[in-house]
Amino acid sequence: MTIAVFLGSLLGTMALGVPIAFALLLCGVALMVHLDMFDAQILAQNVINGADSFPLLAVPFFILAGEIMNVGGLSRRIVNLAMALVGHVPGGLGYVAIIAACLLAALSGSAVADAAALAALLLPMMTAAGHDKARSAGLVAAAGVIGPVIPPSIGFIVFGVAANVSISKLFLAGIVPGLLMGLSLWVTWWLVARKEQTQIPPRKTRAEVMRTLRESLWALMLPIIILVGLRMGVFTPTEAAVVAAVYALTVSVLVYREISLRQIMEVFVVAARTSAIVMFLVAASLVSAWLITVADLPSKVIDLLQPFLDNPTMLMIAIMVLVMVVGTAMDMTPTILILTPVLMPVIKAAGIDPVYFGVLFIINNSIGLITPPVGTVLNVVAGVGKVTMDDVTKGVLPFMIAEFLIMFVMVIFPSIVTVPMRWFF
Repeated sequence: MTIAVFLGSLLGTMALGVPIAFALLLCGVALMVHLDMFDAQILAQNVINGADSFPLLAVPFFILAGEIMNVGGLSRRIVNLAMALVGHVPGGLGYVAIIAACLLAALSGSAVADAAALAALLLPMMTAAGHDKARSAGLVAAAGVIGPVIPPSIGFIVFGVAANVSISKLFLAGIVPGLLMGLSLWVTWWLVARKEQTQIPPRKTRAEVMRTLRESLWALMLPIIILVGLRMGVFTPTEAAVVAAVYALTVSVLVYREISLRQIMEVFVVAARTSAIVMFLVAASLVSAWLITVADLPSKVIDLLQPFLDNPTMLMIAIMVLVMVVGTAMDMTPTILILTPVLMPVIKAAGIDPVYFGVLFIINNSIGLITPPVGTVLNVVAGVGKVTMDDVTKGVLPFMIAEFLIMFVMVIFPSIVTVPMRWFF
C-alpha cells in the first residue's frame, strides 16, 4: 500500500502537469498523511536540510564554469582543435563532434551545455558540407550526453550526495566508460555516414595545427588540473568546482578577453537561475527520500527483487531496463533523486559495488536525455540547430542504440568498469 501511495501521488501529480519539484513535495505530504505523521514543520526542516550540503556546492560552481566556457571562447577553441586534428578525413566533422564532446565533457559536466555548444558551432558546418541534417543533429545530441559521464559531472555529484558514495571515486571511475561511449558513437558514425557524398575541408598544415593547439592549451589545462588535483588529494570535488569556475573566468577575461563586464553579469544570472532549479529539486527530493526510509520502502523493493539478488548481472539488467523506461518520461536529476534512495539498499544487499552501480546508473540517465518523448537534450539541439523534433529523434536513434549497447556490455562484463576504476584509485 505504501508503494502504491508513493507512486500514485508522484505520477498523478506529474500527469496533472505539476512541476517535478512540487510533485516531489506533494508526494512527501501524501506519504506523511498515509503514515499518520503529517507535520508542516518537519516538512520545512527537511527541505532546508536537503539543500544544506557542502558537496552540493559543487553543482552551482560547475554550472557557472560551463556557462563561462561557452561565452568565453573555451568551448569554441576545443572544437577548433578537434577540427584541426580530424576535420579533413571523410566524415571528419562527425568525428570532430565526438572528440569535442569528450573534451567539453571534461570541462563542464553538463549535457545541455555541451550539446548547445556543439549544435551552435558544428551543426551549420556539417549541413553545409552535405551531411544529412537530421543525422548530424542526432550525432550532436548523442555526443552531448557524454558530458555527465566524463568528470567533472553534475550527475555524479547529485548521485554521490543522494547515495552517500565518494564523489571523487565516481569521477575517476567515469573516465573509461565515457570514452567507450565516444568510441561507440565513432563506430556508428562510420557505419551510417560512410556513403554520404560530402565536401571534405582541406587538411590543416602542421603550423596551423600547432597554432590551434597553442590557442586551446589554456582550455585543455582545466580537466588536467581537476583530475590531477582530485587524484592527488589536493582538493575535494566541491573545491574542484570552485577552481574550475575561477580558472574559466580568469582565462576568459585575462587571456582570451572575450567576456565583457556586462556579459559576466549575464552569465552569473543564467547560472544562478539554473542552479536554483537544480537545488530546489534536490531539496524537495530529500523530503521524499527521508520518508522513503521512514516508510521502509527499500525493504519492500528488496522483497520484490528477491529472485534477482543471487544473480547480480540479472539484477543490474532489470534495474537498467527500469531506469530506461523512467528516462523516457523524466529528466536526469529527478530520476536520480527519486530512484537512488530506493535502489541503493537493493544494490548493497546484492553485494554490488556502489561506485560501479553509480557509473552505470548515471550513464543510463544520461542516455535518457536523448530518449523520446521528453529528451531534454533533443529539445536543446532542435532549438539551437533549428531542426524539427521529429528529425532529431529519427537522427539520434542509431547513436542512442549504440550507447545503450555499450552500457549493457558494461553490465554483462563489469570488469570493463571496475578494473580501470582500481587503476585510478
